[in-house]
Amino acid sequence: MPTLVGQGEPVDLQAVYAIKDEGLQRSKVMEIASYLTDVYGPRLTGSPEIRRAGEWAVKEMQSWGVANVRLEPWTGFGRGWTNERFAAHMTAPATATLIGYPKAWTPGTNGAVTGDAVQARLDTPADLETWRGKLKGKFVLMAPARALTPHFTPQADRFTDAELSDLSRQPISAGRGRGGAPGGAAPQTFARDRTAFLVSEGILATIEPGRGDGGTVFVQSGGSRNAADPPTVPQVVLTAEHYNRILRILEKKIPVTLEMDVRNTFLDGDAGAFNVVAEIRGTDKADELVMLGAHFDSWHTGTGATDNAAGSAVMMEAMRILRATGLPMRRSVRMGLWSGEEQAYFGSRAHVAQHFGDRQTLATKPAHAKFSVYFNVDNGTGAIRGVYLQGNEAVAPIFRAWMEPFANFGMTTLAIRNTGGTDHLSFDQVGLPGFQFIQDELEYDSRTHHSNMDVFDRLQAEDMMKNAVIVASFVYHAANRDQLLPRKPMPKPTVPPPTGTTRQ
Repeated sequence: MPTLVGQGEPVDLQAVYAIKDEGLQRSKVMEIASYLTDVYGPRLTGSPEIRRAGEWAVKEMQSWGVANVRLEPWTGFGRGWTNERFAAHMTAPATATLIGYPKAWTPGTNGAVTGDAVQARLDTPADLETWRGKLKGKFVLMAPARALTPHFTPQADRFTDAELSDLSRQPISAGRGRGGAPGGAAPQTFARDRTAFLVSEGILATIEPGRGDGGTVFVQSGGSRNAADPPTVPQVVLTAEHYNRILRILEKKIPVTLEMDVRNTFLDGDAGAFNVVAEIRGTDKADELVMLGAHFDSWHTGTGATDNAAGSAVMMEAMRILRATGLPMRRSVRMGLWSGEEQAYFGSRAHVAQHFGDRQTLATKPAHAKFSVYFNVDNGTGAIRGVYLQGNEAVAPIFRAWMEPFANFGMTTLAIRNTGGTDHLSFDQVGLPGFQFIQDELEYDSRTHHSNMDVFDRLQAEDMMKNAVIVASFVYHAANRDQLLPRKPMPKPTVPPPTGTTRQ
């Protein structure tokens, strides 16, 4: 392979050219993303939608000639859940359509229901007694109004050179962990007591203001996936503007009547508990493995575009590019699209446990020794600007060489620091090299992440095309270097291994 001047790590520039040509001139990344979002999104784990999306992804990759494409099941997630209908209106003292969504894993209203809205602060056990017997058939607003201010800073931005320079510096930590809040068990106990109180009162639903404004509302879950847990009540999140309007009317001592129709269904079993797995077989080092992946699941209000159809489409496109170019790879390549990430990395943890090792005891399986690297994309639609090294100093010169052909894409930065919150941690926790790419923020936290505005139209086609090319090139070079990528020292087990078990 041709070597870049001044670098000791080989970089195959002819392969980079072929990958760029295929990925930039004949890209399918946005077509893939549209199917995952417009046609099959959202993709809440345990829902019928994620299974349909997974089945489509399998057929699509099979049509490209990718090998061993399958839905790999895992267990332990609990009940699935889906929302079939949500409609909310204020009917008095004026009529208005309300923008909102139910929280996942909460019950519906059993058809259209009408009742008065009431503001009831239920922050202490004494508050429960004050309101006991007074809330039956009511919509209960427990939160204060949210103050909204104009946006004086842009909702979307890219990393500046100064910000990338700062990101590349070694962070200094005093080594202090986050302490638990004093009396941490007490708030949890009260929350359970409050839910039981609301159930016993026979309220119609709780209503709360969502984070965001301008029609954007961020919604996650409010109930349990365990069917044996105590029941909860219907829970609805409204846009802050609509929530505030209701409160302002109530403060004028004017009654507010609401009507809602919320149809939610709980699904028993692990219907959506699977990962989408696909492979490209290697040549002389086929028993060794390079992996790439992203989480496939999403929350339920938008269509899961930037979080994380963007990453899933990029990984599928990277596999398509590698297959279409026909570039030979010595190691086998495996892609995993994970479900259950939004709850606790369930899918990637299950795959790691099945194939490589236990994250608590650190007892490893034979494939652990033949694993090279895992690459993850899960920071939205923004352009890749570098790699978080997860404290692995030894890979820095390797990645710096592999990044050089993409300096004209704006990929220039290596950050030694760790980054959390997604599936590369499942690999890192068992001592396997797992990396997340640095990406431009764009609108990720400000507008799309876990919101109803996480839709196809927020995706940036040029960024995603480049990202797929970068991932394909990194995978190609990892698959063809003479050695596996260097590893950090094994972490310490959190649970001692059983007697007779050894760690490799």
